Amino acid sequence: MLAKPLYEILPYGYMVLGSSSFIALDINYAVIAATVIFILGARIYIQRSQNRRTDPARRRKSGHIPEMVYNFLPFLYLFTALSIFKFMPKDLYPVLAICLLSYGLYILVRRALYRRHRLPESPHF
Repeated sequence: MLAKPLYEILPYGYMVLGSSSFIALDINYAVIAATVIFILGARIYIQRSQNRRTDPARRRKSGHIPEMVYNFLPFLYLFTALSIFKFMPKDLYPVLAICLLSYGLYILVRRALYRRHRLPESPHF
């Protein structure tokens, strides 16, 4: 069993490893492997986040896009920003990438505010 601090940073570690490998490596299969590692880290983060939601299910708004796509949107923005940094020319595109990166991080912070894990209260005898 992993220690709690190590367990909590695993999805972030996967995403950082995938992101840095995606940016640094140029071999096609390495870029694909880095993408898979990033996606798996995002998937683990989403599963934990869904498990830690504190708002009641009846108060949640249903949207027009599927829940899976909705959950992956901030990570899609982050990965698109990484792709722009890697593949696009360096003229105007970094500004777009920084905007996407900022918006993706903004969404993640907003969601984190509503998804705090609370331990159940123990019965008092």
